[in-house]
Amino acid sequence: MSAIILSVVMAGCGNRSNPPAEIITVDVNASYPEKELILQDFMDVEYIPLETTNEFITQGFVAAVGKNVILVTNQSTNGDIFLFDKTGKGLRKINRLGHGGEEYSGFFGIVLDESKNEMFVVDYPVRKILVYDLFGSFKRSFDFADTSYYEYIFNYDKDNLICFKSYSPSDETNESCHLLVSKKDGSITREIQLPIGEVQTPVWMKEGVVVQPEFCRSIPSRDGWLLTRTSSDTVYNYLPDGDVSPLIACTPSTQTMDPQVFLYPTVITNRYYFMKTLKKEFDIERRKGFPTTDLVYDNQEKAIFQYSVLNNDYSEEMPVAMKWGFANQEIATCVSLNAFDLIEANEEGHLKGKLKEIASKLDEDSNSVIMLVKHKK
Repeated sequence: MSAIILSVVMAGCGNRSNPPAEIITVDVNASYPEKELILQDFMDVEYIPLETTNEFITQGFVAAVGKNVILVTNQSTNGDIFLFDKTGKGLRKINRLGHGGEEYSGFFGIVLDESKNEMFVVDYPVRKILVYDLFGSFKRSFDFADTSYYEYIFNYDKDNLICFKSYSPSDETNESCHLLVSKKDGSITREIQLPIGEVQTPVWMKEGVVVQPEFCRSIPSRDGWLLTRTSSDTVYNYLPDGDVSPLIACTPSTQTMDPQVFLYPTVITNRYYFMKTLKKEFDIERRKGFPTTDLVYDNQEKAIFQYSVLNNDYSEEMPVAMKWGFANQEIATCVSLNAFDLIEANEEGHLKGKLKEIASKLDEDSNSVIMLVKHKK
């Protein structure tokens, strides 16, 4: 039977992503019934075909989406940053790759602050963040604090970035924590320490092989951010006034499991709380492991399910991963749709509506079509 504990009765449904009043407890070893969802029933979907020209040829990795611009890079670190408007028209290509004081040696991530027309390029190897305007002009830079590395950096508010402070070679230590970092000079505005037990990490090491899955998360909710680290059995809701309250707890504790199973939230809507479990298990001979299970808590049914989400713009079953990695108050996640795959699906009669119309105008050399999955207003 599905294991779920609700500590208090829900007081009512607010706007989307408004955390409920109860603590949801998930048994990460339990088997849950399956549930099939249609994406368009609870999210808005927008398709943006990226313009293809000799200057704008990209593999379509979306780094950031604002109200007016989309930042796109290639999977390979050649230094190119492409700016498109929200219709997909190419605006400009920026490349400041190099080893000078105003250049990045590569980028681990890019954070967009559209209100100030700035982008923050995370140069992970040199432990630095470089700030440029949206025409590529250098404005300033600042280093990571002490000997730490900043992981999973996102736009928090008009003055700060949010990130997780880790240390090498141990990524998770007692000194690790979420941070608010000043956009102006990189000073630490606030350290956000979550209650933890003994330090736990999903990093797997054996015979010289090191596999490092993710060990923390930051996801925007309506009023704050959901914060996760693997040394805690609880996902916390963090509010701007500094209040930290538990939202989701997993059982049994990671302190007692062998192998350990960790719980991560992925996408949070008003009704659905999408999560995944990850088991710390790896087959060194096959170089494969860390099995995951996709779970969703239905805030209306007060129950947990294994789920599949299908895109209704396909006439055949086309699953959509409710993946984490895109922290934005408006957009829950995005998917880069390969032009060749869309052309093939259209020729086989599998597409409908707007997506079918877009696919009919593509050729095999076209850039990707960006699918934005947005919270309903």
